[in-house]
Amino acid sequence: MRYTLKDYQSDAVGDVLTNLASARELFHSVNSRVTSLALAATTGAGKTVMAAAVIESLFFGSDDADFLSDPSAVVLWFSDDPSLNAQTRFRLEEASDKLRSRLVTIEHPFRYRELQPGYVYFLNTSKLAKNSLLTRTNSEQNQLDGIRSHPDAIPFTIWDTIRNTIDNGSTTLYMVLDEAHRGMGRRSSADKPSIVKQLINGRGSVPPMPVVWGISATVDRFEQAMVSAEVASNRIPLATITVDPVRIQESGLLKDDIVLDFPAETGDFSTVLLRRGTRKIKASTAAWEEYSQQQGGDDRVTPLMVLQVPNKPDATQMKQALDVIFDEWPDLTGDAIANVFGDHANERYGPYTVPYIPPERVQDARHIRVVLAKDAISTGWDCPRAEVLVSFRPAKDATHITQLLGRMVRTPLARRVEGNDVLNSVECILPRFDRKTATQVLEQLMGGNELISQDDTRRILVDPALMTPNPDLSAKVWELLDELPSQTLPRKNANPMKRLTALAHALSADRLRAAAGDEAHSELHGVLDGLAARYAQDLQKATTEILTVRGGSVRGAAQYGMRIESTFTEVADDRAIQNAYAQGARVLSPDLARTYVDRLAPENDADDDEIREAFVRVAALGTLAPVRQALEDEADKLVKQWLTEYRVAIKSLPEARQTVYADITSMSSSPQIIPIARPLNRQEETKRRTLDGDVVLERRSRHLLADEERLFPIGSLNPIEVEVLDIELARTDTIAWYRNPSRGRDSLGIAYTDKFGDWRTLRPDFLFFTEQPGGVRINLVDPHGHWLPDALPKLRGMAQYVHEHGDKVHRAETISRIEGKLRVLDLTLEAVRSAALTSTDADELYRAAGHNYE
Repeated sequence: MRYTLKDYQSDAVGDVLTNLASARELFHSVNSRVTSLALAATTGAGKTVMAAAVIESLFFGSDDADFLSDPSAVVLWFSDDPSLNAQTRFRLEEASDKLRSRLVTIEHPFRYRELQPGYVYFLNTSKLAKNSLLTRTNSEQNQLDGIRSHPDAIPFTIWDTIRNTIDNGSTTLYMVLDEAHRGMGRRSSADKPSIVKQLINGRGSVPPMPVVWGISATVDRFEQAMVSAEVASNRIPLATITVDPVRIQESGLLKDDIVLDFPAETGDFSTVLLRRGTRKIKASTAAWEEYSQQQGGDDRVTPLMVLQVPNKPDATQMKQALDVIFDEWPDLTGDAIANVFGDHANERYGPYTVPYIPPERVQDARHIRVVLAKDAISTGWDCPRAEVLVSFRPAKDATHITQLLGRMVRTPLARRVEGNDVLNSVECILPRFDRKTATQVLEQLMGGNELISQDDTRRILVDPALMTPNPDLSAKVWELLDELPSQTLPRKNANPMKRLTALAHALSADRLRAAAGDEAHSELHGVLDGLAARYAQDLQKATTEILTVRGGSVRGAAQYGMRIESTFTEVADDRAIQNAYAQGARVLSPDLARTYVDRLAPENDADDDEIREAFVRVAALGTLAPVRQALEDEADKLVKQWLTEYRVAIKSLPEARQTVYADITSMSSSPQIIPIARPLNRQEETKRRTLDGDVVLERRSRHLLADEERLFPIGSLNPIEVEVLDIELARTDTIAWYRNPSRGRDSLGIAYTDKFGDWRTLRPDFLFFTEQPGGVRINLVDPHGHWLPDALPKLRGMAQYVHEHGDKVHRAETISRIEGKLRVLDLTLEAVRSAALTSTDADELYRAAGHNYE
């Protein structure tokens, strides 16, 4: 893979591979059964990247997923749109260099009786229609001298090819339904199933598809599609892999905020707001340029503005729009504007020629700064550098706008820019929407649809103001925030060896420890040498087994009806040793196995026998039970040592590199400590738009980030949070406060396990900074309803955090309303922590261990 998978992507890939392995076994079992499974992840989660990793693992195996290759695997990628297939093929090529020569679009003439293992074939609905050349059979129209024939003399159809592939006992055909095929419910006639149903269920002599793998934004879409295809009775549904949207947002792959602008009064303000959009893309360009310079010229992003127009745009209005853009942005060159219309043609508007560009090329065509789009762009197109959307669609097209926004939520760097809301947002300007319809758009976006789920932490902001560091606060407040330990979310399938390798590469790349990789492997070689000495007898037995191939013979004496069984042994040849080495390398890790062989048999000095002995040694070590754990323990030890040693140096690196080390730190099965990233800015709404007009939001002083008047709006707080905030600000020792964000490294995160045993992150609502006799101290205050299902797990998580890091905080309190009064649990008290860790009822806990909050 050319991309490094996010942790949730790696987990999903492993789960899909497990299901596909089960599906293969069921299909090739004595009682052959067909199966279906689904991968569901919200828009922007990287489903195609995950699919590329799964397919690459099917063809070549995966050490990370501990998955052996499937030599029988054939993948048939199916959708209802040939352009969507073309875009998918392009993305698969981008994601995996191994797949580039193995992607085939099925076109007429297709001269293969069977689909070949190790290849991905792209097919769409129109290719299977009855009038398609791929499906035409013997007919009166196809005759040569009275003999019926097939088009172009090909003696089989695509249906024949699919049947032959399925019937081949040494082949496993995996069918991928892209987006779970939106057209599955349609019928070509009143009583004839649709094409895709025939493909899944079989038709005539063509058997049912062995394995159907749906890739969709929602589980419901795939499950409804399978019900519509009437396959529930004869197809085994395997477990659906649903990617947690919280983990997707935590990864930083999706933008945090969606900013909406629309007119506050009745009228057509298209040109006015188009000017605003143009100013915003210019401002975004300047912000990214500044960030790039701060990072030393790396991570350069060229922002793009999307101008969405009606399906039949008026040429005069388009000319006026382009006049506005060039007037507001005089430095814009003539070739910086292009269109992605379905006509695939250059457009002429007055003096302007707007060339066509395929949607999949927009991301890499950096000279394009403004792209004109209709509604078709909302399908199968992602452009992470799209930062601003101006839509000329009328108010009735709210759905088209939300669909397009779903294609603009990917972050340009595939990660969050920590502490910078401006660079983590996408702007949407709606000149032709009134207040009522714009409010409906807000409701759609926040309604748990594909773009933003109910568990998502993304925000929808209307005309927000920018908050920057409050100059009234002392440097000591910021220093305390820097020193407060935050916790990472543990990884499901953490690999200490992979973590050590990643850290060694990072330290070498940043010239902090030039030979870190060699040193890491040298330490692990020492572990292997020690294990070889400690388990010498077991190692010798394993060596003998590897060098010996055992077999059995059966001799029958027909005259006497006797059968004599015997065994034999042979000396293993090089191929058998190589197979055994491959198994051992999977235990040690391929890189470590390779360098250990190099140490045992140096390339320039070793003869063939010494190299052979080294391969056998690795194979034998791989069979010893203690080896893997010992290597992982040493890897963990070395990672902790190096992260501690270079902690200060890492904090001096650019933000992009600090993020790399934060990711490496989090590659563990237990919570790890990382520093909080200092926030640079934050976008907050200063007023709330309702159907009755704008409501100005209340503000409070002394927040770490503030507007030009040194105030921070509190419209996002609920009534209990506002009450708690005012009580804390009224205390004479309070000098500052921080509204802890709901995501990102500029937020204090505390790891805890929910009632299902899954790791989650608690982010206390407030940090208050108070003046104490010993200096300024931090107080954690978290108003959270005791009646909520996550109340007890969060209490336990916070109690454990205070137990481990209580010296960093002055107070740590959780608050809830009991019988109309606020009650508080002071978790700095050992008795309260013990009660929180053992309690089974949050209400009783607040009553027994808490006191009135005032």
